[in-house]
Amino acid sequence: MSADYKVAIITGAGSGIGRAVALGLLGEGYSVALAGRRQDALEETAARGKALPGRSLAVPTDVSDPASVNRLFAETRSAFGRLDLLFNNAGTFGRGLPFDEIPYEDWKRVVEVNLTGMFLCAQAAFRMMRTQQPQGGRIINNGSISAHAPRPNSAPYTSTKHAVTGLTKSISLDGRLHGIACGQIDIGNASTDMTEKMKSGVPQANGTLAIEPTMDVRNVVQAVLFMAGLPPEANAQFLTVMATNMPFVGRG
Repeated sequence: MSADYKVAIITGAGSGIGRAVALGLLGEGYSVALAGRRQDALEETAARGKALPGRSLAVPTDVSDPASVNRLFAETRSAFGRLDLLFNNAGTFGRGLPFDEIPYEDWKRVVEVNLTGMFLCAQAAFRMMRTQQPQGGRIINNGSISAHAPRPNSAPYTSTKHAVTGLTKSISLDGRLHGIACGQIDIGNASTDMTEKMKSGVPQANGTLAIEPTMDVRNVVQAVLFMAGLPPEANAQFLTVMATNMPFVGRG
């Protein structure tokens, strides 16, 4: 895939899937704005990508703060001139608590990051893509397997990920007039620092703990590159990439 002068924003680019996808896009020649809460983590991603063909820009960002999001997109426009791709990836799991013990503050924080943050970033990308010349671009939302089926004690996370599916459909529909495609990638058990705990077992629907299979995060990178590389007239509306033997289809 050739990405001649294409520009991307990656949220959650300081670790895990976000970092892996950012490096994948840099390897394809994209100019990439790296967004995340921690400057040091973003700088580490940028340092790892220095030998790659693309250019990077680290922009510390709180996706739940409208002013911070606006600053991210303004700095991207100033540095690179346009935006072709948003990988709307930033998210938080929150604490795994029984439903009746979830504090309001926990619910609010997960919603602010996973849903409001995704809305704010998508809206800013939509505005930029709608008004730039040539018009258009692509938004890829990170949904998660939890957009389909919950894990135990995950009501805030699961609720936001189900909501992301509705957001994705709405952006996809509203973007048609402006050449803006929007799709969703649902990822299951990609091997990153965040999935290390799976090596010691994670809660199952029957109340037990079980070690779950994982897959190399490079499979996620390849999937995102596929979605990003489609021509403007094509869109992968929903794509699920997961460890083959993880308990998803038979979950519960």
